[in-house]
Amino acid sequence: MKIIAVIPARYEASRFPGKLMQLLGDKTVIAHTYQNIVATKLFSEVIVATDNDSIQKEIEAIGGQVFRSKKNHECGNDRIAEAVLDSSADLVVNIQGDEPFLNQSSLSSLLNAFESDSDKKIDLASLMIPLVEKEEIQNPNNVKVIVDQDNFALYFSRSSIPYYRATDVSKTYHKHIGVYAFRRQALIDFSTSEMTPLERAEKIECIRYLEQGKKMKMVLSHHATIGIDTPEDLVKAQQFLNNNS
Repeated sequence: MKIIAVIPARYEASRFPGKLMQLLGDKTVIAHTYQNIVATKLFSEVIVATDNDSIQKEIEAIGGQVFRSKKNHECGNDRIAEAVLDSSADLVVNIQGDEPFLNQSSLSSLLNAFESDSDKKIDLASLMIPLVEKEEIQNPNNVKVIVDQDNFALYFSRSSIPYYRATDVSKTYHKHIGVYAFRRQALIDFSTSEMTPLERAEKIECIRYLEQGKKMKMVLSHHATIGIDTPEDLVKAQQFLNNNS
């Protein structure tokens, strides 16, 4: 099975413009992410898909492979679909450029979901981690996910879901980590479809897959990551790097 990783990397970001080119230690965020994924040795290729000159130069300067997007894209999955349109890959893994600390164990668990899926019921898979702190649960920048008894995604929201009306049950919340592994056709189907109503309302692109009836397996990880969405996140990432270097 041929497995490749694609890192969609646009310069503009509504909450933190230019975040991928911010310094994290002695390297940019995008350089950290790229080199971290290459170091896992899980992928036949690791590609950065971008339409930005500075990001392209940054990755090429460290010997990385870049796909230059020819179209304007509303979301990262569309950018990836363009990059793999002519690829022979069986699985395509979407690595967010602002997730510099993903570890090999979590990514291996994600890929293993497909190894045991002989009937090909899984269209795509993604990661989730437990959320415990009230502030993190209520933070709309943390996308929450609820799953069925087989850990297939039921819904994603920026709201705190599920809502616990019952007071005699233990409360469990999960944060969605924006790393996806797709069967190539599921990704192509996504890119040729229109944005769906709930996707537009929540600004969460993976909701489109659910609205289209795709089966999305959620893999539980206990490895906390730091997605860099705001300047405050960058400070947290720097502290994490300092404590683990």
